[in-house]
Amino acid sequence: MSPPTIYKFGKLPRHVAIIMDGNGRWAKAKNMMRVQGHRAGAESVRDVVKAAGEFGVKYLTLYAFSVENWKRPKSEIHTLMGLLETFLRDELPEMIKNNVRLQAIGRLSDLPENVRDQLHACIHATRQNTGLVLILALSYSGRVEIIEAVHSIIREIKLGHLDSAQIDEQVFNHHLYTRYYPDPDLLIRTSGEMRLSNFLLWQLSYTEIYITSTLWPDFRRQHFAEALIDYGNRQRRFGSV
Repeated sequence: MSPPTIYKFGKLPRHVAIIMDGNGRWAKAKNMMRVQGHRAGAESVRDVVKAAGEFGVKYLTLYAFSVENWKRPKSEIHTLMGLLETFLRDELPEMIKNNVRLQAIGRLSDLPENVRDQLHACIHATRQNTGLVLILALSYSGRVEIIEAVHSIIREIKLGHLDSAQIDEQVFNHHLYTRYYPDPDLLIRTSGEMRLSNFLLWQLSYTEIYITSTLWPDFRRQHFAEALIDYGNRQRRFGSV
């Protein structure tokens, strides 16, 4: 067996977000059913989560299921929810072993009860872990998140807990799903698509973006490392000179 590759990173992103795209195209190219693409994509999740923890990334957010994905055929949604429940159950021992703390953002009440129960059980079981924070975006929509934040702020104003003159970026951030996490430093999108797909629209304002043509089921540790190396060679200015 060959020795593991030693990657030389520059500055590491504290928080990496990934739009995992290409499962369906991967399956189609191999004359397989879409579900086989999703199963293969789960293997990429396992590899990347382990790599992120080993490389020293602190937060990893994966765009696992969007609000728009509920429009897919019911049979595919049923399969995806089943895969999610199985993944959470099977990966819990590994998350505990690797000191991963699981979190989730999105309209979690939209999830089937069995999936929601398994998700909350994993979050509870890993709550004391101090390593990588793995955040799953489930039934997530950037626009819905912003609208819900606005509604939350309005409620606080009506209750007299907040003065409208106090509203600034910090106050708004406090009402987002992601209020407990730093904004992503790096966004990775697989499959070569050049769009955000309604993902973390507020939080990605100054995030570095890395696009790869690799389809998600083929994305592995070395691809993740290449994205981190590319990030390390960039200079972030946040609007300054």
